[in-house]
Amino acid sequence: MLTQSMDTGTNELLCEITDRVAVITLNRPQARNSLSDHLTPALRRTITQCGEDRGVGAILITGAGNAFCAGGDVKGMGDGAPRTEVSFDDRVADLKTKQRTLTGALVAVRKPTVAALPGPAAGAGMAIALACDIRVAAESAFMSTSYVRIGLTGDYGIAWLLTRLAGSARARELMLLSERIEARRCEAIGLINRVVPDGQLRETAFALARQLAEGPAFALGRIKDNLDFALFSGLLDSMDREAENMVLAARTIDHKEAVRAFVEKRKPTFVGG
Repeated sequence: MLTQSMDTGTNELLCEITDRVAVITLNRPQARNSLSDHLTPALRRTITQCGEDRGVGAILITGAGNAFCAGGDVKGMGDGAPRTEVSFDDRVADLKTKQRTLTGALVAVRKPTVAALPGPAAGAGMAIALACDIRVAAESAFMSTSYVRIGLTGDYGIAWLLTRLAGSARARELMLLSERIEARRCEAIGLINRVVPDGQLRETAFALARQLAEGPAFALGRIKDNLDFALFSGLLDSMDREAENMVLAARTIDHKEAVRAFVEKRKPTFVGG
């Protein structure tokens, strides 16, 4: 098993590529991996780099220690440090850019993405987890929207993500009440895909990500296209999109290899073409 480390520019974010899986670790355990001025830009860059790297087949995002990500650093919001005066319009434009280049970029990645939650995912941290394709959580993990507790409304696409994963009624409950939702309940309402014993989280999540990384890259990317398109289109338009992607996938080397492997009763070896 060959592991390659990627320089993220800060020790607050770690990235290692093993068996075509890019394992991105938020590394501020003393602050429950809350976002910071060093971690967040590094996370944006690393998501983009891994999305473009042909040596990466899947992305796994997790947190160091006993947390996934507590969201924004609330202590830093009230640290008393002098703030540069910035206009309302400039602040809005800045946040729009930050959102598009973090959770927006994560959703747009055409490779499978997995979030592994060793502990709490709150606020923007919850949004990051929800932006991944699949979420695996330790039994002791929990989620919370958290925004209303500090008089804020939500960002990084959390309303959009919650509404599509859990439905409008549940999204309203979670956003307005900001309750702590334990892992098993998160699984029951569709926010978590799998809950595993704490000691098995990393092994289980990596095995899942490696399985995806070994899959047919073109087909996996077009499956994500089909699923994203289905969010906004009717049945007939969705079927038309599926037809186009199906015919394209049928022309790939990976499809032909999969058919040969099926006939020969062996595991296929995909090359990404």
